[in-house]
Amino acid sequence: MKLINKKNRTYTQVFQLFTEEEWGKTGKNFNKNISAFFTGKKNEIFVNAHEEGITYFIGLGKSSLQNFEIQQVANKFSQTQKKNLQAVPTLVLADFLNEKQFEEFAKGLLIGTYNYPFEKSHPFWNTKFEIHFENANQKKLDSISKKAEALCNGQIACQDWLNKPANLKNPDIFNLYLKNLAKKHELKYTVFNRKKCEELGLGAYLSVNQGSAYDAAFTILEYKTTAKNAKTIGLVGKCVLFDTGGISLKNPDNMHYMKSDMGGATAVLGTLIYAAEMELPVNIVAILPITDNAISENAFLPSDVITAYNGKTIEVLNTDAEGRMILADGLSYMAKNYKTDLMIDLATLTGSSVRMFGDTCGAMFSNNEELKNLLIKTGDKTNQRLWNLPLWDIWKDDIQSDVADMKNISMKPIGDCIIAAKFLEQFIENHPKWAHLDIAGVAFGNVGYAKEKAATGFGVQLLADLIENYH
Repeated sequence: MKLINKKNRTYTQVFQLFTEEEWGKTGKNFNKNISAFFTGKKNEIFVNAHEEGITYFIGLGKSSLQNFEIQQVANKFSQTQKKNLQAVPTLVLADFLNEKQFEEFAKGLLIGTYNYPFEKSHPFWNTKFEIHFENANQKKLDSISKKAEALCNGQIACQDWLNKPANLKNPDIFNLYLKNLAKKHELKYTVFNRKKCEELGLGAYLSVNQGSAYDAAFTILEYKTTAKNAKTIGLVGKCVLFDTGGISLKNPDNMHYMKSDMGGATAVLGTLIYAAEMELPVNIVAILPITDNAISENAFLPSDVITAYNGKTIEVLNTDAEGRMILADGLSYMAKNYKTDLMIDLATLTGSSVRMFGDTCGAMFSNNEELKNLLIKTGDKTNQRLWNLPLWDIWKDDIQSDVADMKNISMKPIGDCIIAAKFLEQFIENHPKWAHLDIAGVAFGNVGYAKEKAATGFGVQLLADLIENYH
């Protein structure tokens, strides 16, 4: 998207932004009948067609609005007006916007071009489309453009992989994509197959993978900065490409949604793309334990006792609690082999977090106050909200096993997202700054670009903002 600091004499397409207050002040300069249709409310659009061209009046709502709301409005505008928009130089009129707000507007316009399968068919991707904006200098506009495109590339990759049906993203396909991505962005790429995982003792991950028709792919991607004394962020993303539940088979009614069980991994993927394109001055180590949870004669069984990478033994009571198994090895492998300043895992982990929060926010657990507060603040800022839940030791009693160090679920019908977090805590090897984000309710849901539930892109902007501002 070309952003240019100039103003032509005439335009056939103009985007004019108003808050309710701005409209109150300037609305009288326009045809008085327009006020019957437009008052500047959030997401209101009025198309003003005249001899020279078309002006889109875009309502932002109250002037006290938060920055993310500007992105929401631009996103919706981009989606809903796609058929009418033209690929021509376009003037944006919004004197009251500061640069950060204009950046959110640009991001929203681009992210709103997404549909599945993604192709750059939207007028905003046409090279003839330019935005002319006089309220920021060219250097600033270049930086906004770079940022918006990098974020958009990360978020679109996240959404596209999450939306793909199971047969278009088996482990081999996804792994090849990651390998090519690593080459493109000069990331260090490591993958362990089943044989190598056995040698290393990644038993919890392998227990889930053993029923798969596809080889294991415990994948590590590393982004390195040349900046001195840079912080290192560790990210672990649950990457179950399709989850049948295994032998503890899921109800078939909504099983087609289980192509979304890699929402943690796609959030990490989008963040890596953003970091690499922006050349952020941080190091990132990302672990994606890739597998599906399938049923076969080799699949793991309820009552199996598994030895995890860190030597702890796990009694499997339910094979549908597979996400915590692969994350257990992802976390302990990260903690034992890499030095990270903070370690965050993301996972579409439990139905319990969905029942608790619906699609309003993700459930967060952390052993560190500073990280907890930072995540909550970043979540509020990016509108990818998180709510903190307790990690009290009393919950540990619920996963005591008679035949192993612990069991993978408690048999009580309550608080499973807390139980899962308490389980994962046993594998962080005393890392002092860890957070677990259960994003089951927010990664996949109602979106403007699809009739059915689809990928929201949750996690990319949250992590991108967190990492970009972590010093």
